[in-house]
Amino acid sequence: MVVLITGGAGFIGHHLVEHILRNTDWEIVTLDRLDCSGNLGRLPEIRDWDKHRSRVRFVWHDLKAPISHQIAHQIGPVNIILHLAAGTHVDRSIEDPTLFVMDNVLGTVNLLEYARRLPLQRFLYFSTDEVFGPAPEATAYKEWARYNSGNPYAATKAGAEELCVAYANTYRVPVLITHCMNVFGERQHPEKWIPKLIRAVRDGTTVKIHADPTKTKPGSRFYIHARNVAAAVLFVLEHGEPGDKYNVVGEREVNNLELAELVAQHVGKHLSYELVDFHSSRPGHDLRYALDGSKLAAMGWRLPVAFEKSLERVVTWTLEHPKWLLS
Repeated sequence: MVVLITGGAGFIGHHLVEHILRNTDWEIVTLDRLDCSGNLGRLPEIRDWDKHRSRVRFVWHDLKAPISHQIAHQIGPVNIILHLAAGTHVDRSIEDPTLFVMDNVLGTVNLLEYARRLPLQRFLYFSTDEVFGPAPEATAYKEWARYNSGNPYAATKAGAEELCVAYANTYRVPVLITHCMNVFGERQHPEKWIPKLIRAVRDGTTVKIHADPTKTKPGSRFYIHARNVAAAVLFVLEHGEPGDKYNVVGEREVNNLELAELVAQHVGKHLSYELVDFHSSRPGHDLRYALDGSKLAAMGWRLPVAFEKSLERVVTWTLEHPKWLLS
């Protein structure tokens, strides 16, 4: 079995590489362009890398260009495609939406054009909770809920997701789609929220926490560790039905002030914070996201490691490997 992972040198991608190496006998081809989020330095740090490295091959390619015959030859035969490569940062999508259209929409259709000519077993597209937009209190969106993208990043992920559905219907590409909530873990890019929190608490700087216009209610998320996400991906590949969608959700909702306090507790330092009305000053940032994870749970999926234990491990590991906090 050979699996092609786009974005395998990225944050979630390298955790998925590690999980596949440790839990299967598959060969892996990673397809990356190594931009601001891709980093080949992640791969040698995964567990048992020297034992498994012969099962991993790297191909450089920017998916804004079609996959040529030459690139396809470098990739070789594949049975499964896991499409994780994407522009992911909301702030950068607001500053340069066209780039995100090129990366996320055009990049996905170029990959689908390559995939539809292959005898694939599965094509998994890695989507996001943000395609559904902000979730009112007590609301959790199911897999096929309507889109309501609140920023260019979310809109481009929704557009790419619709292309996957279209290729499943039109060309019978065996597409599976996952929606995932906020992912954290070791070696995450320092622009992301939890690494920023760890660095700020460590350095004693004030943390600005996204809140509502009254500056009293922090935003909230269902945080989930990347290794749990990787385990969910393998579960969906084994038990999912082509043409269907699956939500991958953390076990409980955590507001961002509570998260900051937990990080400070694990760092062992005082938390200095300020609640700010970030959404009003920068539209496109949503206060709350929430997905309904009952579908995957009914299929037998369970989180391997709980949120708080995962967070404690990540904080401890990151403090011991401070190079991953450098901007």
